[in-house]
Parts: sequence; C-alpha cells; structure tokens
Amino acid sequence: MDIFQAIFLALVQGITEFLPVSSSGHLILASNLIGWADQGLAFDVAVHLGSLVAVIIFFRKDLTRLTISWLASIFKRHVDGDAILAWQLVVVTIPTSVVAWVFSDFIEMHFRSLSVVASATIFFGLLLGLADISRETDAPSESLSWRDSFLLGCAQICALVPGASRSGVTMAAALALGYSRNVSARFSFLMAVPIIFLSGVYKTTQSMWEETLLIPLLIGVIVSAISAYFCIGIFLRFIQRIGMIPFVIYRLILGSILLFVGLN
Repeated sequence: MDIFQAIFLALVQGITEFLPVSSSGHLILASNLIGWADQGLAFDVAVHLGSLVAVIIFFRKDLTRLTISWLASIFKRHVDGDAILAWQLVVVTIPTSVVAWVFSDFIEMHFRSLSVVASATIFFGLLLGLADISRETDAPSESLSWRDSFLLGCAQICALVPGASRSGVTMAAALALGYSRNVSARFSFLMAVPIIFLSGVYKTTQSMWEETLLIPLLIGVIVSAISAYFCIGIFLRFIQRIGMIPFVIYRLILGSILLFVGLN
C-alpha cells in the first residue's frame, strides 16, 4: 500500500464512518473503480482506531461524566441519570457483539458481495428516510428507556451487513422510536465507542500476524481521526436543519452506482 492509497482510504473511512451513508460501500466502490487490492485487516483496524479516537475526543466530557457515574453505580451503589445512560450503552452493545461473535465467518463469506452492499445501501437508506419523515415527536435523551435501548441494540445488528451503515441504522431506529435528529445522532455516536472498540480488538487478534508497513498504518490512524472529528462536528451542527433526506438521496445514488459497477 502506497502513501496516497493510505491517505485516500483513511479519509474516506473517517468521513463516512459516522455519516449515515455506509463507509463499506464507499471503500468497495473506490477499490473497484481504481483497481486497488484489499487494504488488509491491519489497515482496517488502524482507520477504525482513528475513528474511535475522534469520537472519544469529541465527546470526552460526556464520556468522562458517564464513566465516573458508571463506576459510582458499581462501587458506591449510587445511580443517577448518567449512570443509567452508561448502562444503556452497555445494553445496546450486547446484541450486536453476540451475533457478530457467532456469525462473523458466515457474514464474511455470504454478505461481502457488491450486490449485497449495493442493496443494503439502498434499502436501509430508504428506511432512514421513512423514519425521518414519519417522526412525530422529538423526545429528549433523558426519556430513553431500557426497552428503547434494547431495541436500538437489536437494530444495530443490521449494521453487520456491509452497506447498511451502523450510524444510519441506529439513527433510523432512534428516529422511529420518536427521538429528535440531534439526540438520535449523539446517541448513535456514543454507541460507536464500545462497538468500534470491541470490533478493533477482534480484528487485531486476526491481523496481528500480518506483515504491514508501519507508515501506512500511522497515516490511517491520523487521517481517519482528523477527518472523523471534523465530520462529527459538522454533522451535529447542521443535522437539525438539513434532516436525513440529503443522505437518503446520496445513498440511493451510491447504491445505484454500486449495482451498475457490479453488473459490468
């Protein structure tokens, strides 16, 4: 992997990781159009580490507060709203982690084709648009129930299908449950912390014996972290105003291009 390829793929990953547009769809499209070989698991771990660093830095105050309250609920038996939210983040991670652990090989074998990625990009994009248009309430984050947490965790399982988009699926589910765009986006980003961490640990155990140059990996971490950080800020700043429809339209176009590339 040369320097340009590392920068380009890390930039694509960083920008699309937290937008509801499918990062896997973009990476597959880039590889098919340019003709690059698969970047390998080690680089995949590096760019996801960059995304994790970005979301941790961006939400550092929230995560610090949640961690302190979570630890207090364990060791001091003191439970407040932040502790409940922290435990809810644990709950939403469990369904996806279990399914990914049991069916990861099956998913990797049967769901990595271009047609599946294209179909998922279009289908889950339409669901995102439907959830945004049909939303009737703007419930605050304080009203997040244990039932809703579990449902969001189950919805996140769909993100195991390449092209579905983890952020897109979880935002669509939160919108469908009646939460505002901003709350849906913020909770989706917070949900990303444990799931990206666990995914990174799993992929690291698979890629630890890969022979990979250090420079592309460092570039992957740094570029994806910087691009993801700014992307989160811009998205949260404008999401209440622009809504999800522009992303839905973009996904329909991307999915159609992927289908066209797959047929030719």
